[in-house]
Amino acid sequence: MDIKLYNIVAIVNEGYSDIVISVAKDNGARGATIIPGNSSVTGDAMKLYGIGVKPEKEIILILVNEDIVENILSSLYDKAGSNTDAMGVFFTLPVAHASENILNQYKQKKN
Repeated sequence: MDIKLYNIVAIVNEGYSDIVISVAKDNGARGATIIPGNSSVTGDAMKLYGIGVKPEKEIILILVNEDIVENILSSLYDKAGSNTDAMGVFFTLPVAHASENILNQYKQKKN
């Protein structure tokens, strides 16, 4: 069985990771990892883009099967996207290799 996994990366303002995780789980994800971070955007860049940028960020990593990626991203854009206070940015990365224990979890879910 060929399993295609993707890592959804969500970067949101601090305090909004719960929304991201809730949306992901509601659409079939099992869980997520939260990493605290800081934006490197300077005050001049903020003026240039005409938006306020909070320096404190949360990076959320969500490993999912290929078949639920689009639903999760669509919901994230609506609930935590750039038109919300979360000011979320989202992208995916294909997973080329994963440890056997991860692959076994996704094999079991498919059956």
